[in-house]
Amino acid sequence: MQPLKIKLNGQKSLYIKWDDGSESEIALKRLRELCPCATCIAERENRSKTYIPLMLSNQVEIANIEQVGTYAIQLTWKDGHNTGIYEYPFLKNLAEEKT
Repeated sequence: MQPLKIKLNGQKSLYIKWDDGSESEIALKRLRELCPCATCIAERENRSKTYIPLMLSNQVEIANIEQVGTYAIQLTWKDGHNTGIYEYPFLKNLAEEKT
């Protein structure tokens, strides 16, 4: 599964057109909340069940999108965070989740 097109829908969501003809749209806030980098994963594992994430606007706005090989994209957020590598299956599954 490969994306044919990836683009920002304003600064609200990431739109992906897949090679199987399907389309995905994922809220940027959701992408940042589930950042797959080691630091963010450790943070999520250590927070309490009553944690309520509060994010500044620059934490949920994307400054740049780069392709990583043929398997993922790397998002650079406007606050400078850029260590998360978002693999295509992860993005596809995230888009299909019912939140």
